[in-house]
Amino acid sequence: MPDDAGMTQGSETAPAPRRPRGWVSLYAVAFLLLVGAGAAIAASAAGLLESTRLLWTSTALSALAILVAIVSVALPRR
Repeated sequence: MPDDAGMTQGSETAPAPRRPRGWVSLYAVAFLLLVGAGAAIAASAAGLLESTRLLWTSTALSALAILVAIVSVALPRR
């Protein structure tokens, strides 16, 4: 019967340590993309929404930030 550490009773060896996941550098890139998206939407609002180009830029940067954040967590560290 396994105990809290995932070992069976009477077992002498510990389970193999899990490799840490995630890349902080990619997560930082995702954060910078999100800051860029915020700047684009703020610039669009300052221009009283004269053009939708900045809104689409903000949307694209936000979507890219989400994807990079997911990849940064999903990829194992080297």
